[in-house]
Amino acid sequence: METAEIRRRFLAHFEKAGHTVVPSAPLLLDDPTLLFVNAGMVPFKPYFLGQETPPYATATSVQKCVRTLDIEEVGKTTRHGTFFQMCGNFSFGDYFKEGAIRFAWSLITGSVDDGGLGFDPEKIWVTVLPTDDEARQIWKDVAGLPDERIQERGLKDNYWNMGVPGPGGPCSEIYVDRGPEYGPDGGPNADEDRFLEIWNLVFMQESLSAVRAKDDFDVEGPLPAKNIDTGMGLERVAYLLQGKENLYEIDEVFPVIERAAELTGKAYGADAEDDVRFRVVADHVRSGLMLMGDGVTPGNEARGYVLRRLLRRAVRSMRLLGYDGPALPELLPVSMERMKASYPELETDFARISQVAYAEEDAFRRTLAKGTQIFDQAADETKRSGAAVLASEQAFALHDTYGFPIDLTLEMAAEQGLSVDEQGFRALMAEQKARAKADAKAKKGQHADTTVYRETLDASGPTDWLAYTALTTESLVVAVLSEGRTGSVLSAGQVGEVVLDRTPFYAESGGQNADAGHLVWDGGRAEVLDVQRPIKGLVVHQVRVLEGELVQDTGVEASVDPDWRLGACQAHSGTHVVHAALREVLGPTALQSGSYNRPGYLRLDFGWNGALAADQVHEVEHVANRALRQDLAVSAQVMSLPEAREWGALALFGETYGEDVRVVEIGGPWSRELCGGTHVARSSQIGTVVLTGESSVGSGNRRVEALVGLEGFEYLARERDIVRQLTDLLKVRPDDVTGRVGDLVERLRTVEKEAEKVKAAQVLGAAGDLAAGAKDVGGVAYVGHHAEGLSGGDVRSLALDVRGRIQDRPAVVVVIGTDAGKASAVVALNDAAQQRGLNAGELIKVVGQHVDGRGGGKADVAQGGGTNVAGVPDALAAVEAAL
Repeated sequence: METAEIRRRFLAHFEKAGHTVVPSAPLLLDDPTLLFVNAGMVPFKPYFLGQETPPYATATSVQKCVRTLDIEEVGKTTRHGTFFQMCGNFSFGDYFKEGAIRFAWSLITGSVDDGGLGFDPEKIWVTVLPTDDEARQIWKDVAGLPDERIQERGLKDNYWNMGVPGPGGPCSEIYVDRGPEYGPDGGPNADEDRFLEIWNLVFMQESLSAVRAKDDFDVEGPLPAKNIDTGMGLERVAYLLQGKENLYEIDEVFPVIERAAELTGKAYGADAEDDVRFRVVADHVRSGLMLMGDGVTPGNEARGYVLRRLLRRAVRSMRLLGYDGPALPELLPVSMERMKASYPELETDFARISQVAYAEEDAFRRTLAKGTQIFDQAADETKRSGAAVLASEQAFALHDTYGFPIDLTLEMAAEQGLSVDEQGFRALMAEQKARAKADAKAKKGQHADTTVYRETLDASGPTDWLAYTALTTESLVVAVLSEGRTGSVLSAGQVGEVVLDRTPFYAESGGQNADAGHLVWDGGRAEVLDVQRPIKGLVVHQVRVLEGELVQDTGVEASVDPDWRLGACQAHSGTHVVHAALREVLGPTALQSGSYNRPGYLRLDFGWNGALAADQVHEVEHVANRALRQDLAVSAQVMSLPEAREWGALALFGETYGEDVRVVEIGGPWSRELCGGTHVARSSQIGTVVLTGESSVGSGNRRVEALVGLEGFEYLARERDIVRQLTDLLKVRPDDVTGRVGDLVERLRTVEKEAEKVKAAQVLGAAGDLAAGAKDVGGVAYVGHHAEGLSGGDVRSLALDVRGRIQDRPAVVVVIGTDAGKASAVVALNDAAQQRGLNAGELIKVVGQHVDGRGGGKADVAQGGGTNVAGVPDALAAVEAAL
């Protein structure tokens, strides 16, 4: 049974039982405690925490998940992968233990002909918490399981919590007996290779006030409503039903291994070390595909860094398998073909995904070339020192700074007869990982406490939000909040939060800034500083009271600043216009990956490799302004998400959408996007679009910035004024400014070159005097010179010239130039000085100690620098003392 079919059967089973089928959330979710969605229940977390009211009593989903804790362990075991799919069913105060067990049992043991999965009931074992007599009895009553196939496990295995205060409860895990060839008899307590867990049923029934460890927590009391959260590992079920040994051999993964084997000429299963590499390739290619499908682009931080590691580990593993050509163009399409049955959007968006992936591989191949040079230098230094072990710090720097994989370092070191201090390297990696875990742990408590907002929503109901239709409303203050407490009083000068029964203010979302404006009441006035939606259904205004006092139950006039709103509408509609213009000029793969707009200004990030040429920027701007001149109609419609997708509406990567979405059109299908922002009525009202910047924001991602409306005209007016000033200064016509400035620049360069020649002549003239004045220090000619106004290459030239003029005896020349508050030092020794055992690399360190800097080099010439210019005389004296 194919994996996509198992997925379909799971959802159909629970939909038939009355559950709402919820599409998988993107792997990027707005949760400060998570890098990616890592469990099936994550999208439902606000419901379980009581932060939001669930829109359904029961639900089911197959959630995309990524876990990144041990990327470097992938492939070494055959049970865990980076990307996986979690099938789940959820009850929010509806059915409880009996329902969860009954639904699970009927699906896993139901006949294939009737839509079940067809597992042999005699092969099923379960575990329960020792104190959970209720679950044990239900398993006996519903499934007819004998006592010996219902095993007990403690809190570490059979109790679930979030790791923070909140809901918790016992769980029951379902196992399948794979047979005696996989291990000894005796159930999960005896062997978890033979008895493989496929499903965990969590019974949320308690409220935890403190969680110190998985098996150490305080129970505050029972939950007001008992909930169900289950998770069935799709990949595990797939390899059991497909008769495979592990998740790497299922239909969605193994074709990548097969293609990798064809490319490398090696067989999977022939060599244990190669098998690990094949599994890394298969896992990371699929994981990277899914991350890029949800809008992640490679980068050096957070999610982008994880994706970069996955793609580069896949490429590197192919190299270690013996394939040096571009790997991702051969492997990524194979993975897409297998995953598109469950996620058809991957095929639709593959042009963008592949563009990002292939650019990252190209960049990594260049990194490998650079890293190889750095490795060669480190290896040469190691050999020259007489050592046979590459230092752990060097291996770690290659890995951490240059992205050079450790196993590649090990391989290349062995080729040169060297080993690597692996133990020291692992220690440095462990320190880095410990820091990362500490950071993650510190974030655990950052899930915002929304209790006061939830209480306000329960007491007053949802805010009547009128931002699309009104700029002013007569409203009632239903809550005044300060420092997390209700019932507050805000006096003149104080800042706090206000909840109104209705509001015309736009709450910040979708890249659009919140509205500005005022609240006015009898005897008082407040400035609206910010507007947010901390929980679904509630709009909260941050205000500063200017006059009077503001308390609950006050009637106010809520007014949005009309100029602010107009500017915001122009900017947001302008963002859509620029996006459409980019796609028209560059092609359909130039898709938006992020945006921000405020009155008069917009920026838009989009997937693209390489900087835009000047004529492309001009063309995008031209297309955008042509759309404004055409006075295109702007409209918005609400429809279901499937209808919007069928209609061709573009969704912003990483955003989470509900069942009903708002589609904004500009000029019909020319610009059709999912959007909750405010917009102008017709494109001409945007006024103008002036592109002011184009830059990189990471590998495969570009950013354009623009001004619109009055701000755009003011920008052009400033540009006009600058041109006018230049024409007056240069006494030329506007069209001739560029040529005239070019002539001036060329003349300036010529003058600078002449000045450099004069300066060089002065430097060389000083060399003879310095050489003639060398001091004898123990039979060595020592020249120590402070060259004010010299830096960099000039310092080096002077030191080498002086050294070249002293041939009759050992010579040590130290020149320290000072310029712009910095010191540049060069130490130069002739051959005779080196034969005396002197070393420029050692002497430059003496200089560094006194100028607060560092340096290095070879025995004959070394250079460095520092920031303590006042220490130059001491540095020269210290070198003489060292001699």
